Amino acid sequence: MNTEQDGLPEVRTGRLDLVPLAVAHAGEMAGVLADPALHAFIGGAPLAPPELRARYERLVAGSPDPAVAWCNWVVRLRAEGRLTGTVQATVTDGGRTAEVAWVIGTGWQGRGIAREAAAGLVGLLVERGVRTVVAHVHPAHAASAAVARAAGLAPTEETRDGEVRWEAVFDGAGG
Repeated sequence: MNTEQDGLPEVRTGRLDLVPLAVAHAGEMAGVLADPALHAFIGGAPLAPPELRARYERLVAGSPDPAVAWCNWVVRLRAEGRLTGTVQATVTDGGRTAEVAWVIGTGWQGRGIAREAAAGLVGLLVERGVRTVVAHVHPAHAASAAVARAAGLAPTEETRDGEVRWEAVFDGAGG
């Protein structure tokens, strides 16, 4: 998989564009991610625009480890012309394994955006050679578990930091 942030493709799904993350997205995304409820399962607190800009600068610069690729997209709902969240993949194992995550702003939750974005992300990863896709989901976060399931992942018996490991293994034919 091409793992350079600058070389990430835009992904188009039925209603969404997954646009490679840029520092310029920080202002709009600070508003999208401003609800403290988004941090109920993952910890932390919303970042102010300057803090989010600094975070995006680090993400866009890429991983300091050449064996790890950070791939980040913002999620744009085409009908509204608005950013609604993010999806990300940390790609390791020579491009064969990706750990994925998603977050959709509370104003857009309950509309299937996370499901569609995560499925689009997993589809791209598999198309680009990733064979194992992993997500970690808090056991009480039913909505995120539903997103993982819709993206083709299944829960495992493994937990890390109180979260359940969800996983899908794809063969070379894409499924």
